[in-house]
Amino acid sequence: MNLVVDYSCTGGIAGNSAVTLQARVKIPTVVQVGGTLNLGWSVEYTGTPRFKSPDYFAKGADVSLVGDVKLEGAWNGVLQSRGSKDQPALQPNVGLQVPEGISSFAHLTEEGVIKVSPQGMTVDFVPPAGEVIVNNDELDRVRYPVGAWTHDGPTEVEYGDWQRDVHTANLRKDAARITFLGTGFEYIGRRMPGVSKVRVIVDDDASAVVDPTKNSDGTDTNAIQGNVSLWERKDLSYGRHTVTIRNLDDKPIHLDAFKLHTREMIDPPTLHRSTCTITNNPGTVEVTVGGKSPSPTPTVTRTPDPSVTPTTPHPTLPTPTGGTTPPVVPSNPYNPGPGDNVAVVSTSPRPTRTTTVTATPKPTTTRFVKAQVLKTPKGGVDTGEAPETGGAGSYGLIAGGSVLLMGSATGGLLLRRRRATHAGGAQR
Repeated sequence: MNLVVDYSCTGGIAGNSAVTLQARVKIPTVVQVGGTLNLGWSVEYTGTPRFKSPDYFAKGADVSLVGDVKLEGAWNGVLQSRGSKDQPALQPNVGLQVPEGISSFAHLTEEGVIKVSPQGMTVDFVPPAGEVIVNNDELDRVRYPVGAWTHDGPTEVEYGDWQRDVHTANLRKDAARITFLGTGFEYIGRRMPGVSKVRVIVDDDASAVVDPTKNSDGTDTNAIQGNVSLWERKDLSYGRHTVTIRNLDDKPIHLDAFKLHTREMIDPPTLHRSTCTITNNPGTVEVTVGGKSPSPTPTVTRTPDPSVTPTTPHPTLPTPTGGTTPPVVPSNPYNPGPGDNVAVVSTSPRPTRTTTVTATPKPTTTRFVKAQVLKTPKGGVDTGEAPETGGAGSYGLIAGGSVLLMGSATGGLLLRRRRATHAGGAQR
């Protein structure tokens, strides 16, 4: 979603007129936890007034914008969007270029809803670090308020004057002056015999006195040396400073140039800062910070337990000779779930058999035998032998039971016959 924000900027590089800007802020409405809240701004002038250069500067000055965005809700605080624009070589009151876009981002680690609303903006001007030489004939920068200064040039090559020219004053109290923005300066003149001492005044400090008739080691000079740094100071705080040179005797003094210094600054100087306030109602955007997308439900594959004996259908038993109907094996009523570590051996009751035994004088006796084991646990009876598996095991159990039943019946028949024989013998 885009919000349109109108600003009115005053102070600093805005000068005496309010500078109007318009920003379009692009704000996402949904962000996942672990993602970033990215804000993109586009900025442009909307009126005639422009931010202006406060002085002469070499290429490399910087205009920087900082836009504040308020966060409320799941996150609280101020998110700052930043952008900057390098400037070409500048002169006083030349219009400055503003960044076309600024941006910011915040890493989000918690779920919730965040209300995002634009706030104020600041515009800073940062001069380039370095030095620049201002020649003595740049009358828009160097002023000669006191005295009859003469411009000499071109001078002799062997003098070595900067750009082969100098300004000269011959009377006491003659003065020249420069005002600049920076952190230091050098007074460039001539070192030579027969000239006047010079007082150097920095702002309100008039304590410096230069004797151009002396070499740097204090000895007298016997030659004309142009383009010499006669006095310097580089420890000034950044700002606007005024340097004045004044003749102390009724002898000549020379001004060749001023070398101006600006050291690199970590923070932008507040001297040039413009403050921008919102003039419309851009509104508020709600950003939902949601959880990560759920992972698909994994498919669980169960590996069969090799110790489990699977339940298999019983084979169809052949019909025995003599027309006896084979027993019917009922289905297993137990239905274990997947992964149950259960071994089930299913058996059915043995069929009812009718055995007719003829013995005189006893009547026919019908005896019913029922299987005593309905379900045999895994491993069967503790016989020392492993149980049979599959349908063959069930058939074996049925067949074994039948043999035991027939054996029991046969034994009973023989016993009755013996008793009958014994009884008959007694009657004889």
